[in-house]
Amino acid sequence: MKKIFLAAVFVAFVLRGSAQNLATVSPVLKTVNDAAQPFLFTLNTLTAENPRWNIHYSGSYGERTTGQFGYDGLGQQFGVKGYLGSRLTLYATAALGFANGGGVASAEQAEVIRDLVGGKGIAGFRLGAGLGLSRDWSNTGSAISRITASFDRANWRMAGNLRFEKAFNRTRDKLDFITSIGFQHRISNALYLGFEALGQDLEGFWEKDEAEGGAKLLIGPSINLEPNHSKLSFSISGGPVFYATRSQVTSPAAIREIGNIASGNGYTVRALVNFNLHR
Repeated sequence: MKKIFLAAVFVAFVLRGSAQNLATVSPVLKTVNDAAQPFLFTLNTLTAENPRWNIHYSGSYGERTTGQFGYDGLGQQFGVKGYLGSRLTLYATAALGFANGGGVASAEQAEVIRDLVGGKGIAGFRLGAGLGLSRDWSNTGSAISRITASFDRANWRMAGNLRFEKAFNRTRDKLDFITSIGFQHRISNALYLGFEALGQDLEGFWEKDEAEGGAKLLIGPSINLEPNHSKLSFSISGGPVFYATRSQVTSPAAIREIGNIASGNGYTVRALVNFNLHR
């Protein structure tokens, strides 16, 4: 009996040491990466375990579909994202657009989102809702609201958004619907690969006179790189844009991720560099 007891103690000691060594060699199995902004078109909320404040710069290029800033071609955007405490996330952006024929326009938006379910830690499920305001290229103001959902595990993460927009202009839609979803799988300790899909102006499926040219869909690869012990992280996404419905009415000044011009299918590519102010 004594020999059996000593053997059991020895086996338990060996297994404990092996588990510790595995956790040391493969931390990916034990940790959840605290990405501040892993997706390009889908917004995730921050938690007390996430980086508190971040600034980012993103650039985009599109063909036959105006980009993030309402212009066909190159665009750029500056943003800030921070954790306010009490499961509140602030997200604000300012964009500049340079027209092909000359001239510069700007657009801004700001949102505050609160996690209603989860949100105390990075891992697990989070569900949030928020409100905000925006001003587009034609100086038209809008009230915006967003529902966010995310699920983070050690080896993969998923996030989705449903955004509602009410423009303070009678020539625009009564209410715009925009939805997105992103999924990434962890390839190494610092690299995630996956896909991202975006549905924009979805009211075009039931409104023939949708004011931004009709419903549009995008799906493409999503990459997120977060080097260890670095304040910088990088994301890139994009793909073909399909115009699912058509409308003769267009409002090219509205802030849209994948554009407003319903002249044919196109594509867009967008890259982001994020700087963590606290790491």
